Amino acid sequence: MLPKHHLELLSPARDVAIAKEAILHGADAVYIGGPDFGARHNAANSVSDIQNLVEFAHVFHARVFVTLNTILHDDELEPARKLIHEFYDAGVDALIVQDMGVLEMDIPPIELHASTQCDIRRLDKAMFLDQAGFSQIVLARELTLKQIKEISNNVNAAIEFFIHGALCVAFSGQCNISHAHTGRSANRGDCSQACRLPYTLKDEEGRVVAFDKHLLSMKDNNQSDNLRALVEAGVRSFKIEGRYKDMAYVKNITAHYRQLLDDILTERPDLARASSGHTQHFFVPNPDKTFHRSSTDYFVNGRQQDIGAFDSPKFIGLPIGEILSIGKQELTVQTTSELTNGDGLNTLYKREIVGFRVNNAYPLCDFEQESQYFWQYRIIPNEMPAALAKLRLPHTLNRNLDHNWQQALAKTSSERRVSVCWQLELNEQILVATATSEEGILAGASLQGPFVPARQSGDNAQHIQDAFSKLGNTPYYAEQISFAASGDWFVPGSQLKALRREVIEQLTAARVAAHPKGSRKAICEPAPVYPDKELTFLANVYNILARHFYKRHGVELIAPAFEAHQETSEVPVMITKHCLRFSFNLCPKQIKHELDLKGNAKPMQLLHNDETITLKFDCKSCEMHVMGTIKPHIFNRPQSGSLASSMKSGKD
Repeated sequence: MLPKHHLELLSPARDVAIAKEAILHGADAVYIGGPDFGARHNAANSVSDIQNLVEFAHVFHARVFVTLNTILHDDELEPARKLIHEFYDAGVDALIVQDMGVLEMDIPPIELHASTQCDIRRLDKAMFLDQAGFSQIVLARELTLKQIKEISNNVNAAIEFFIHGALCVAFSGQCNISHAHTGRSANRGDCSQACRLPYTLKDEEGRVVAFDKHLLSMKDNNQSDNLRALVEAGVRSFKIEGRYKDMAYVKNITAHYRQLLDDILTERPDLARASSGHTQHFFVPNPDKTFHRSSTDYFVNGRQQDIGAFDSPKFIGLPIGEILSIGKQELTVQTTSELTNGDGLNTLYKREIVGFRVNNAYPLCDFEQESQYFWQYRIIPNEMPAALAKLRLPHTLNRNLDHNWQQALAKTSSERRVSVCWQLELNEQILVATATSEEGILAGASLQGPFVPARQSGDNAQHIQDAFSKLGNTPYYAEQISFAASGDWFVPGSQLKALRREVIEQLTAARVAAHPKGSRKAICEPAPVYPDKELTFLANVYNILARHFYKRHGVELIAPAFEAHQETSEVPVMITKHCLRFSFNLCPKQIKHELDLKGNAKPMQLLHNDETITLKFDCKSCEMHVMGTIKPHIFNRPQSGSLASSMKSGKD
């Protein structure tokens, strides 16, 4: 379990190669999907690959978490149980789970973390999960600093919180619109991302409030400015979203937050880094240069007006200037940044991104005006988009790919090493070398003499120390070398290298063996009582073991998960803290007559193609409910994860 004084930077990994780079760029832990049940269908990894990652990570005392965070059908319980045993045998540090049925299984004493899909936004629920055996809990992204602090002050489990990346508009685990419309369950890792589609918003009178905008698409999370406040609120694991993201993204964002957290650790000697080593970056991290939909800190500092990425769910990049003129095969631009061949540029035309790569950027002039420097270029695109001819000039120009910066990331862009202190003692009969790692772990070996006097007096001591300072092919660097000798004895360089190699191998083995191994947290006695006596489909109970778990903890009525196809009436298929009334200044606090008899705002409608979706507003809870039903052809399918479903998929 993460000690209270440790700060952990937790990075995502689509595959093992990205996970290793995340660690080299400063991650204290990584989370990765296994071959099944990992909530990301296209981010699966074999157990043997994960074991390889574990061996790499533990050299830096970094941890590896595996996501087993889908809800499980009864037919999947035994395969999941067997897989958990395989993860444990592979040395995985913790499992991230959503399905409470896992806690009813016969599994090894592996550390358990409560996934974001557990929808932890209430103190009583957080306290229950803490007492039920979870070592780490991922709080809902929608919480404020005050709410985070209240939970942190009342639980022993480590508090994990998302600090960067894509935002699901719905409370995690409370979104069923994908399954209702397509049969692809977000709770089972196969979301169809209805939130990124364009919609038209109409009020109760049928008047258009917004036309063809991405009204359920959020800007990306960025808590860079709130890290110190989050530390004060009790967050100890700082999680980056992005198990679908590419290598460059993970390198960049991990490095960005590594540097920010290191600054905090410098200011706070009472806190410590959760893993070993020092990371040096060979580029300047910049979260604006890799994929993002602009940035928001969401609800951490209270409700904000501008949290939506309504214009586009894609990566537009940053505005860098204007398009001044457009020819048949070229355009002239004026920018506040230098351009280079290979850059990716774009502009928005009627909410559509019109993008192109730069084949050639010919400088025309540069000048300073009102303390701002400008460059003008003649740009030859790789392909001239026809839509550019329709622009009214001058028109804003964006860059979403900085070629030179990306090239730096494509190379070796970081180095991570653990510090060691050498103690060398030499006399005529023996050379003893002892290495002490930054964690205080020792390893040593000796080289038997007798040794002969050095031919050139004075240089030999430096020769020996230099041999032990050269650790280039290892994960170490020599922070200090203490050398004591009874005389000027000569030791051949080949023997020094062999001794150094032997000590380093022993040190690595000792350090890996000393890596803190997680274990299943003990359940409180007497067993905790779940705060609710009745669970709706929103609790995502999809198997008999999950039902047993809740019954055992005092729940009396349990509705099956939405995926069980028992909900026949219209229900909230998405529950969000994001409110379109608030976004368009139609909140009842602003327009009192919009309240209905129940004290809620009047319903509105979202339209996409021939689909009409009702929006209802729970003003007391300050939530928006996207209503819907399971489409008939989905309702009649076999349940997801069942053997019948697998057989049907095989036939298809």
